[in-house]
Amino acid sequence: MGRRRAPELYRAPFPLYALQVDPSAGLLIAAGGGGAAKTGIKNGVHFLQLERINGRLSASLVHSHDTETRATMNLALAGDILAAGQDAHCQLLHFQAHQQKGNKAEKAGKTGSKEQGPRQRKGAAPAEKKCGVETQQEGLELRVENLQVVQTDFSPDPLQKVVCFNHDNTLLATGGTDGYVRVWKVPSLEKVLEFKAHEGEIEDLALGPDGKLVTVGWDLKASVWQKDQLVTQLHWQENGPTFSSTPYRYQACRFGQVPDQPAGLRLFTVQIPHKRLRQPPPCYLTAWDGSNFLPLRTKSCGHEVISCLNVSESGTFLGLGTVTGSVAIYIAFSLQCLYYMRESHGIVVTDVAFLPEKGRGPELLGSHETALFSVAVDSRCQLHLLPSRRSVPVWLLLLVCVGLIVVTILLLQSAFPGFL
Repeated sequence: MGRRRAPELYRAPFPLYALQVDPSAGLLIAAGGGGAAKTGIKNGVHFLQLERINGRLSASLVHSHDTETRATMNLALAGDILAAGQDAHCQLLHFQAHQQKGNKAEKAGKTGSKEQGPRQRKGAAPAEKKCGVETQQEGLELRVENLQVVQTDFSPDPLQKVVCFNHDNTLLATGGTDGYVRVWKVPSLEKVLEFKAHEGEIEDLALGPDGKLVTVGWDLKASVWQKDQLVTQLHWQENGPTFSSTPYRYQACRFGQVPDQPAGLRLFTVQIPHKRLRQPPPCYLTAWDGSNFLPLRTKSCGHEVISCLNVSESGTFLGLGTVTGSVAIYIAFSLQCLYYMRESHGIVVTDVAFLPEKGRGPELLGSHETALFSVAVDSRCQLHLLPSRRSVPVWLLLLVCVGLIVVTILLLQSAFPGFL
């Protein structure tokens, strides 16, 4: 028997490294490529339309944006603007989707059929390789244009490793191999802040709604900043396990809301062994108070090295990918694992993203509790569905308790006539 895998939504003609979901248009955006090497592997950003067909969630290619010789390694989404990390640069893309009407849609479908034919779904990789820059399908038209581009990393071997927008999408922050955080205005990409955050590479960063910035790097540190001023450093082992002989580093950090608490904020981090060992120690997941940055709880998340982390829109779920291709969904409150697909991809998972809970999210989700998308170097985008957990209503529990009390009294009365 073969290894069990999650449903495959899409297979790109190049390795996939980054993933975003646009809730308003129901678009799944996957990006990657082969880089500048002359291997014949293309570079691009693919826009996929998410739909429910016969009760199942499916994705079809509606637009392929060519990024020439630059592979997109990381993405951030702010409305209709994408920030794409490409080598040492950050490229802003503006996209606009709208439905065509009447004969215009039919005409577009006929002219577009020469390049890509009918709807492309799972198993349509050969046809996808023929798709052009402009793509129109079944009445949906998507236009993508390049906006500003700026160099964001200046190390000898420069690479932007992470990009994220602030809460109102007016600023974006970048980090890379030179250890500097740089903050830019959107969409002009005018630099407004620059400071050295880590000795060595910045692995991840996250911007909170109050303007605080959390960075994690290869120097084993996780730091909280207010602009360029250090507020505090995180110490995850204060209430967790200690390993004197095993150094750990922070691999990822994400802010998340506290469900049912509009003003609540949590920070989640992943800690992995800094060096690979023959018998690898466990990796850890930590939840932090988002106001004072004290650790709330730490749980082991297995011996597979974690490669990426994401938090659902409501802050209810955490999504994890591993270097061995496994994908997991945890509940944020207790850090309990709810879903695990071992080696689903079979190679390093490069990014995960939840289906948003706004816009077209509920319509696409159906009866499931949440949906997580994952991409990997194997060029596949997979879907991981968490079935709804059945819960008993409170009123039903109260009714059962009252019934048990009544039955107990009747039994006592029949056994002991003078009981009441």
